[in-house]
Amino acid sequence: MTNNAKSRKTRAAWLGFLPFLLFCLIFEIVPVLFLIRGSFVEKSTGQLTLQHYIDLGHPLYINSFWNSIKLSGLTALIGVILGTLVGYAIYRWPEGRFRETMIALSDVTTNFAGAPLAFAFVVILGMNGVVTQFILKYFNYKLYPDFSIYSFSGLVFAYVYFQLPLMVLLVLPAFSGIKKDWQESAQGMGANTFQFWWYVGLPILMPSMIAGLTLLFANAFGAYATAYTLVQSKLSLVTLQIGYMIAGEVRQDVGIGMAMAVLSLIIMSLGILIYQLAMQRAQRWSKR
Repeated sequence: MTNNAKSRKTRAAWLGFLPFLLFCLIFEIVPVLFLIRGSFVEKSTGQLTLQHYIDLGHPLYINSFWNSIKLSGLTALIGVILGTLVGYAIYRWPEGRFRETMIALSDVTTNFAGAPLAFAFVVILGMNGVVTQFILKYFNYKLYPDFSIYSFSGLVFAYVYFQLPLMVLLVLPAFSGIKKDWQESAQGMGANTFQFWWYVGLPILMPSMIAGLTLLFANAFGAYATAYTLVQSKLSLVTLQIGYMIAGEVRQDVGIGMAMAVLSLIIMSLGILIYQLAMQRAQRWSKR
């Protein structure tokens, strides 16, 4: 192939890629630039200011970030542990329709979030929910007020619902990277199952687990609809505060909302960066 032909082929490839680049520019890059600019501009005067970031030192906003970090970290950790165990069970299951169904179910479940998920949990674990009434009727135990789906613990349940299957999808390729020959060799050298997984399997899985932890953290940190539907003003979270600051009727300050959004974007971007680095390390094992 001549250089001219290669050049035409490259230009044609970039031409087909152009709609995607325009989409990213219009719906991702430009809004982020306006968001950053708005966080440094005083709306009434139009002058540059750092006051919006200084105002984030208020206990309300600090508590919002702490609650979001705590909720995201806890659900990410639970999702990693349970998702890895479930992923291992699916990996060990023989090839067939059941295994394919479980993978497809994980794919569907991880995308079921937002208001529909919140309403589903209200029907199941609300004050008059199916499970709540079942436990009351057959075990004579009242979940409320010790437990409430409209509280922090309730949000943990709802978030783990879509965090766990996401981790399953992330960890399955890592299990595929563990060769059966390695385990047979380890057993031939006198190692038991626990020793194999502790010294061989776990180090191979660790990059994928770290990647999953950071991605699940970012996924939970940016969730909005589920938390808004369940707790609204009962629990202060970053995403809820941003919504109140930008679109609220009682408490509204667009500049502070944009500043909170920028800090949230930085936190989630760091999580995505760690995820990319960990996945690159995990892919080295899959190529061996």
